[in-house]
Amino acid sequence: MVSNYDVIIIGAGAAGLMAAIQAGKRGRRVLVIDHSKKIGEKIRISGGGRCNFTNLNCNASKFISKNPKFSISALKRFSHIDFINLIKKYNIKYHEKKLGQLFCDGSAKQIIDMLLMECDQNNVIIRSNTIVNDIKKEGKRYLVSINENKHISESLIIATGGLSIPKIGASSFGYDVAKKFDINVIDTYPALVPLTFGDKLLSMCKELSGLSLESRISCNKINFDEGMLFTHRGLSGPSILQISSYWKLNDVIEINLSPTIDLFNFLTHKKASSPKANINNLISEIMPKRLALTLCADNNLNGNISEIPDNLLKKFSNSINGWTIKPTGSEGYRTAEVTRGGVDTNELSSKTMMSKEHPGLFFIGEVVDVTGHLGGYNFQWAWSSGYVAGQFA
Repeated sequence: MVSNYDVIIIGAGAAGLMAAIQAGKRGRRVLVIDHSKKIGEKIRISGGGRCNFTNLNCNASKFISKNPKFSISALKRFSHIDFINLIKKYNIKYHEKKLGQLFCDGSAKQIIDMLLMECDQNNVIIRSNTIVNDIKKEGKRYLVSINENKHISESLIIATGGLSIPKIGASSFGYDVAKKFDINVIDTYPALVPLTFGDKLLSMCKELSGLSLESRISCNKINFDEGMLFTHRGLSGPSILQISSYWKLNDVIEINLSPTIDLFNFLTHKKASSPKANINNLISEIMPKRLALTLCADNNLNGNISEIPDNLLKKFSNSINGWTIKPTGSEGYRTAEVTRGGVDTNELSSKTMMSKEHPGLFFIGEVVDVTGHLGGYNFQWAWSSGYVAGQFA
């Protein structure tokens, strides 16, 4: 059986559904195909089930790409304000957590329901639990094969996401399609992912598992000031997830465990004003006690501060304000929130998201080499890129 559509979209996540809605509003006959049984799983599990759907500080500087300017056009065409207005239309209540991050007051399911209602209103057909067997281009049209059924369309939008979180169905499908059409794919890596370490540091992480503190983490001249968490597998928390998008194997990262206090100045002042104060107690004033005791023990520091030479205090302070460590790797795509790299933006039009070499073929969302920071930016890229493609497909 052969069915004809104006637009076929593969992937019913955030980007795919947004593209479907916009194309449907233009009166296009739209078919959305997804291999998962449940639509919008990544939306559902995000933000602890409340979906960090955008960020008030959204701009191109919050995204990583071989072409840093590529995201500008889409983000301007459909901004975070536009998405906020959409959820207001559906009376979805939301709140700001910190650093501009917006979450649903209720459930992420509200976002999924909103998108599905918009699709329904615009006559979008959605087929879940459906596997695409093959994609071909015949003349100016695209033929999508599903078992014995053939679906033909003028426009084909690939919105299949990246490799992150395979347990909910992530795969290389989108990259494979790009390669089939000789479109370059930038090497992919897990991003927004916890980092792992070797034996000695891993042992320390296990001992301190569950402990968190504010820290400044730097790598390759990029730094983030947010929370860090010790786990039984290594280091996590917002600051670690953020820097992981800039880290590559063999890179060193520097951690300031006391970002608001120059520790040497603090200790020399205490040495003069409170010479009988115990070094363990003093360090416990500025960081969690468990961590303070561990750091003092590792540096063989104990007793009253007056008994510790300044040169040892200086060395100790430098190790806390500038703790340099070398990760052995990351937890990989299993726990990565997104995938860095993807379809080369040089192959796409930033104004339409369409392939420059293959008219009618679009790539949107995470499958593209545009990776946002932690905090709702990747969803905004999905909404924005999906919106743009939907205007031209």
